[in-house]
Amino acid sequence: MAVATTAGGDGAGVCAAIGKGAVYLVAGRRLEAESREFAEAVANAFERHERPRCLCLVEGVEMYIARLAGSTGGYIVKRMPDSGSRHAPDCPSYEPPPEASGLGQVLGTAITEDPATGETTLKLDFPLSKIAGRSTMPSAVSDSDSAASSGTRLSLRGLLHYLWDQAELTRWQPGFTGKRNWATVRRHLLQAAEHKIARGDALRTRLYVPEVFSVEERHAINARRLAQWQHAVAAPGKPQHLMLLIGEVKEIVPARYGYKAVVKHVPDQAFAIDEQLYRRLARRFEPELALWGAADDIHMVVIATFGVSSAGISAIHELCLMPVTRQWLPVEDGFEKQLIDRLVGENRSFVKGLRYNLGRTGHIASATLTDCEASVPLLFVVHDGPNDSGHAIDICNVGTPAWVWHRSGEPMPLLPKPSTRQTPAGRPSMDTRG
Repeated sequence: MAVATTAGGDGAGVCAAIGKGAVYLVAGRRLEAESREFAEAVANAFERHERPRCLCLVEGVEMYIARLAGSTGGYIVKRMPDSGSRHAPDCPSYEPPPEASGLGQVLGTAITEDPATGETTLKLDFPLSKIAGRSTMPSAVSDSDSAASSGTRLSLRGLLHYLWDQAELTRWQPGFTGKRNWATVRRHLLQAAEHKIARGDALRTRLYVPEVFSVEERHAINARRLAQWQHAVAAPGKPQHLMLLIGEVKEIVPARYGYKAVVKHVPDQAFAIDEQLYRRLARRFEPELALWGAADDIHMVVIATFGVSSAGISAIHELCLMPVTRQWLPVEDGFEKQLIDRLVGENRSFVKGLRYNLGRTGHIASATLTDCEASVPLLFVVHDGPNDSGHAIDICNVGTPAWVWHRSGEPMPLLPKPSTRQTPAGRPSMDTRG
């Protein structure tokens, strides 16, 4: 009998590493998540349609149990949708208020969860197939820069941000230092894609995240890659299925014919890019590319749809770029990088906010501190001066404190002080799991 504990819920993290210090109330019994009795108690509670409570707070927070689809069966304990901000800040089920990021716009519309199965359906605004003989207009990115961008379907960037959130790669605490590398990122992204449905198919089967390259394992790695890519090979007279790539860009450069993207850990297979897409890429992602070029400690993550020709050539159809720090925390520009570097350098615990479908003019909290005594401050980097802090003030007015840095008119203010209380033992980071 398998039981997984997860932050769960719409827009939540996946498979949170809850240790022996995490306690649930199941059928009136206080049980640690890793105790022997926990699995059986959860299975019985599911059959009786009972809901456990997370005891991160004295009064507890209601959770629910879903039965996993597939041959493995088992159960998963998940937080209730829209309840993440009601958990204790140091609880793995905690999530900042949806309105503090772009998540609030897509939650319940582009992202919907079935509590009975634990499966999440994602509505996408980009195709995952191509009809043979029909030309398609390549697009460097599928979302609009308008703040009024639709929240009914996920753009490529929205999907990347969702998976990054689901994988808990937006969370940071001092214990993560030195433990987050590409192998960790890949493992968590693939876990995050489980039980997600997009365009009627399991997202996991369409998602290609490169394995860490090893010369000794080169042939085995290539064989596994080619086997997965068979889904995307063009066949005469049939629609071509497209794959989703998430990887780290090594370079995007002219090729002997057209252009190519070289992805780290895939040294022997470049991804073709046509000239139109390359030109749009340079215009649309100029700020991201400039940051990547200026800062040696920035990784550039790409999400792209791609197909494979009958000749075995992989070609990108649409893509989106996302700069991340050396800790794999997403940043939009140099100012956000300054803030995140400071938070990491001062050993703070926080959740990085993401934009999803929102355009550049839509305000989001750059980060949410989770190590403060009573409140959970939202950190805003405001672009245009004091009159541009309305969104931060709106959130502050509903009970969430806001820290605001008017980057054009003042140095970065002092950060709210952390709690002197120690984080409960037994709540290891996801990055320590095998």
